[in-house]
Amino acid sequence: MSNRTYSTLLLVLLGASLTTLAQPSLQFEKQFVAAEAFETVAVLDVDGDGKPDLLSGSFWYKGPDFTTRKFIGAIPRHSEYYDDFSAIVLDVNGDKRPDVVTGGWFGATLFWRENPGNEGEWKQHVISRPGNIETTRAWDINGDGTVEIVPNTPGKPLRLYRLTNAAEARFDSVQIVNVHGHGLGFGDINGDGRGDFVVDNGWIEAPSSPFTEKWKMHEDFKFEQASVPLIVADVNGDKLSDIIIGQGHNYGLHWLEQVMSKDGKRTWKQHEIDPKNAQYHTMEWVDLDKDGRPELITGKRYRAHDDKDPGAHDPLGLYYFRWNGTSFVKNVISYGKPGDGKGTGLYFQVVDLNNDGWKDIAVAGKDGLCVFFNKGVKK
Repeated sequence: MSNRTYSTLLLVLLGASLTTLAQPSLQFEKQFVAAEAFETVAVLDVDGDGKPDLLSGSFWYKGPDFTTRKFIGAIPRHSEYYDDFSAIVLDVNGDKRPDVVTGGWFGATLFWRENPGNEGEWKQHVISRPGNIETTRAWDINGDGTVEIVPNTPGKPLRLYRLTNAAEARFDSVQIVNVHGHGLGFGDINGDGRGDFVVDNGWIEAPSSPFTEKWKMHEDFKFEQASVPLIVADVNGDKLSDIIIGQGHNYGLHWLEQVMSKDGKRTWKQHEIDPKNAQYHTMEWVDLDKDGRPELITGKRYRAHDDKDPGAHDPLGLYYFRWNGTSFVKNVISYGKPGDGKGTGLYFQVVDLNNDGWKDIAVAGKDGLCVFFNKGVKK
């Protein structure tokens, strides 16, 4: 028996294949954009020239080279933090210019920043004061093509904010549950075609009319200091939605496998992805390598709680994890001590920035703003 034949047989016996284990790695080209310490970045066409720009904190950076920056307004600072914990792109007032929805922990206020076009400061408008905002996400709750705004407000009610009148830039709110904790996700858990919420102590089943009927809580699990977002996806291809969870202020990254018994009982089986890295506070589930299957993109949030979290002084890292059919395989995009490796903040973007067909990564944090251009698979 040849060595290759023996190796192939061994891999088959282990439940793998040569092609599964030999997936080529992607290569990335890093561009430093700014040394600012804002923790969010949005991708949007600010000036209407058809080219994507970046917006992070007090500045927007003109594409396609992101070297020209323009001031849009001061952001309140509290110790190491800027009170700007998300960057959701939404044309709030219907003027065909993309605005940005954000909010913060210290001001406890959800607001939107109005895009004036190419020049000038962006006026801020209050949407609501829901309490301390860990970060905010947006999902299309009812499938009408417009996202709803959902802040994670630990210890407070979970509410969604629905843009109901663009001419008046008016939002209505809907309360989902009376209280929730650190961690928030959205996706169809039970396969009924409606998106459900995932929070720290279970999942919340959507009614047929999500803005008028009561949501149902299922306390199936309990997370501590979980990521925002929590990813809802069918990881293993068994037609059941699973949940990917990062530890936002501790070590660990894992996924919960949904298991249904013959009598219809739902249980959850935990699998480790990466127990050796800390502060997986944010993540995205996007197809980076164009194979038709999403990858998990995440990294260490730099100085998430100043120096107070486990692993705070570990090297920084930005990674993508590829599912190989049985487990997640970790691939390094950037790694090293501050100044060499790149960490994440609270809100990053994965989008094709240079129109080459490959999705790139724009990531901000207390360690600066960078773009990682996806150059495809290594030859």
